[in-house]
Amino acid sequence: MHLYSQKDVDKKALKGALIAVLGYGSQGRAHALNLKDSGFKVVVGVRKGGNGWTQAKRDGLTVAEPLKAVAGADLVAMLVPDLAQKSLYNEIKDALKQNAVLLFAHGFNVHFKQIKPRKDLDVVLIAPKGPGGLVRRQYQQGRGVPCLIAVAQDVTRKAHAKALAYADGIGGTRGGVLDTTFAEETETDLFGEQAVLCGGATELVVKGFETLVEAGYQPEVAYYECLHELKLIVDLLHEGGLARMHKYISDTARYGDLTRGPRVVNKATKKEMRKILEEIQTGKFARQWIRESESGGKKYKRMLKTDMNHQIERVGTKLRARMPWLQESR
Repeated sequence: MHLYSQKDVDKKALKGALIAVLGYGSQGRAHALNLKDSGFKVVVGVRKGGNGWTQAKRDGLTVAEPLKAVAGADLVAMLVPDLAQKSLYNEIKDALKQNAVLLFAHGFNVHFKQIKPRKDLDVVLIAPKGPGGLVRRQYQQGRGVPCLIAVAQDVTRKAHAKALAYADGIGGTRGGVLDTTFAEETETDLFGEQAVLCGGATELVVKGFETLVEAGYQPEVAYYECLHELKLIVDLLHEGGLARMHKYISDTARYGDLTRGPRVVNKATKKEMRKILEEIQTGKFARQWIRESESGGKKYKRMLKTDMNHQIERVGTKLRARMPWLQESR
């Protein structure tokens, strides 16, 4: 393993380069502003008159429609949502400069062959390990969110150096940049989201909440115990791993963790995790998600609505209203 830092960056790799950032959502805004503050010439490619167009202009950035934005750009960062990237690439592919760098923040479309980049392009990945808001805040505070770096096509033999210079421009080298591949980044990112960070964690919270409520405990107390206090544990894990968590929880909590945790998340859970990983590796999940999106996303929207109407959300909305500092911390 090698973590690249600021001292590893070739400052000449993107010297004088025009960088087109396509999309102005969470990552797009952070990348564009950080790159501008790092001294790069940046143009934001968004639909004219949309929210992104208005916000980018308000932020003092040069704005153009995507087709115009990529014309003459030395590096094009594809930062629109995953399932919008294929059609956008088809729209702008003929306008891309020869030997330009096509950069992604997530490998989904390249790995699952939804996008097949032109053979004359350098194709790279810079994936910050945090949301866009954090990427921006850390940069402004003189720090940086760690990033993953990968190269899918290296026509110029300088693709890695250019990608690392881009990572440096958004602050990534301050936190460290780690080599990976498009396949590894995509598959581990999807697995983490589904089995642990989003799917796994939220289902564990909801099922714990339901267990307490069904046993006759107050929903408000169940909310505090199963959702609200989760942040305390996550912060400890984030700051210092399992060791820091064990250091700061009580002996009773520690004993309960060690003896009861493996009964909840057990061999059957891990077996299901392996199935989820296999569905990602074979492309089954990607195909399912693409079909769902292309058909209008009715099932997806129905499931999301059900999730948002769960009792834990209704209770949580009322309790969070009594804690205004939660919003202030954002």
